[in-house]
Amino acid sequence: MQILFKSRHPEAALMRDTVERRVRFALRRLNALVPRADVHLADVNGPRGGLDKRCQITLRTDGAGEVVVSSVADNWRTALDEALARAVRHVLNVWRRATLVRRPHSRQRPRAVEA
Repeated sequence: MQILFKSRHPEAALMRDTVERRVRFALRRLNALVPRADVHLADVNGPRGGLDKRCQITLRTDGAGEVVVSSVADNWRTALDEALARAVRHVLNVWRRATLVRRPHSRQRPRAVEA
């Protein structure tokens, strides 16, 4: 899986390795479905503080198209974890819906053939 990390903030740039490890860990089961993940960390308010750390994750998936999820929190780690949880949940739901549609109903009883 290819992970692209973007950030202009110096503190967020120090989190590059942490972001890559967290993304790989969260998407380890979906590795075949998600060939690329873009992670963008931004400080919305600048030095004013508050809930201003934003993490935007864009997943390029096979079958579900492009999934874009964003989260805002008081620190980047929380924002990253919340966005990853949302993205994984969405991709899994799309995958489950697709597999349920293709799978035939197993509850139907076979009809008896009279000879």
